[in-house]
Order: sequence, then structure tokens, then C-alpha cells
Amino acid sequence: MSKTEPQQLFFLALLPPPQIQASITAIKQEFGDRFNSYHALKSPPHITVFPPFKWPEPQMSQFECLADFAASQAQVPVTLSGFGTFPPRVIYVRPLKSPTLMEVYERLQVFVADLLELVDPMAKRRAFSPHVTVAHRDLSKENFRAAWAEFEGRSFNAEFATTQLTLLQHNGHHWEIAREWEFRGDSN
Repeated sequence: MSKTEPQQLFFLALLPPPQIQASITAIKQEFGDRFNSYHALKSPPHITVFPPFKWPEPQMSQFECLADFAASQAQVPVTLSGFGTFPPRVIYVRPLKSPTLMEVYERLQVFVADLLELVDPMAKRRAFSPHVTVAHRDLSKENFRAAWAEFEGRSFNAEFATTQLTLLQHNGHHWEIAREWEFRGDSN
């Protein structure tokens, strides 16, 4: 990878289907309207499976190896249940840590390390904690406490199967879908 090529920010995620995305986006908007926290609206609702990294845009074709990963991966069932936090600023919709979800995360880490030479430096220091962020960064500590007092007991439940791996790219203002690869593996 050339150091002189301009680099873009990317990350890999699992996205819920459109109707669940719409429900979660409404919660993000509620955080903006009621708690002055709009930053989470800069990306579609998602579970990050590889965090933001820099990559030269002219070399995006190298990501096509992810089609092989997706082709071998079965759909990932996801259950969303309630809310959680990473104090002092993050509130999220909580996906249950199913063995299938944890396994796809682990397999992807190995795959991108081997084929793209990408390594998440935080992965060795902390365990994967799947989450769908609804408020962060610009949520003040005061508003975090007020929001969590309300959302801690609030219910949110949804079940779906993630059918693809999604590459998101930052366009300078927000995250947008750059590429998607369908999961085609056998679920047995």
C-alpha cells in the first residue's frame, strides 16, 4: 500500500433489514431531538465487525476477497433485546451474544488479517461486544445520565437474519454503503 495515495476511512458491519433500521434510526433521532446527540445519525444502524481503518480508495478492488468470505458464511441470526451502555457517553441497542454472531466476528478477524493484512489493535485488549449505537460522542455526560435513566428500562426487541457483509465508507460527512457481499454458506 503506497503512503502517497490518499486514504479513505472504511469499516465492516452487519446491517439489520430496512424496517429494523428505520425503527433504530427513529431512536437515534429521538436522542438528537431530546438529548442533543446527533452523531449516531451519521451511519446506518449496524453491528461493527471490523472497526474503522484507512485504505487507499484506488485499491478498493482488494476488498473483493471479502466475497469469498461471505460466500462461505451462512446468514447470521441476530436477536436485539433492550439497551446497554459504554459509560460515560455511549448508549446502544443490545444484540445477544449468540455463538453464530461471535463466530462470524472471529472468522472475519482471521480472514482480513490473512488476506488484507488488517488487524484490529483493540481486539487483543478487549472482547467483542456487539452493539448498535444510538447515541455517542456528542452525548454529554449529563444527558447520558438522563437518557440512561429512561432507556435502561425501555424495551426494544427484534429478530432478523443478517444476509450480507457490508463495507461502509466515510464521505467526509457521514458513512455510506460502499459495497455488500451476500452470505451464501450453508446454515447447517
